[in-house]
Amino acid sequence: MRIWVDADACPNAIKDVLFRAAERRRLPLTLVANQFLTIPPSKVISAVQVSGGFDVADNYIVKHLQKNDLVITADIPLAAEVIAKNAHAINPRGELYTKENIRERLAMRDFMEEMRSAGQTSGGPPPLGQRDKQDFANALDRFLAKYP
Repeated sequence: MRIWVDADACPNAIKDVLFRAAERRRLPLTLVANQFLTIPPSKVISAVQVSGGFDVADNYIVKHLQKNDLVITADIPLAAEVIAKNAHAINPRGELYTKENIRERLAMRDFMEEMRSAGQTSGGPPPLGQRDKQDFANALDRFLAKYP
């Protein structure tokens, strides 16, 4: 199993949790972004810089992931593609996307996008807090305990 990170928008606090988990468990971890990423020196942690453009990093991840890999992303359409390939996805707030909940998440995402387009709501989720970081770390630990 490999852990993939949709790294362009992944908070640094979450990357730090992932770096420690990858080292501790000796799991391959690959961050994918359209910008240069600084990563710690490691035999299990790597970064891939893709060209800029809409969904380029997402497409790279989907193309290279294997069954049962884990993808860290807040991008719900990417999570849906990951699940369709029999892999797993967790968002940076610790929510595991599943076959059972991904359609609902996509519908809510589309609804909120329509509301923003109509000017009826603005902004996105609140900034990531310490509780969110802990929720993510706990979700990652639970996942890794099931899929060693």
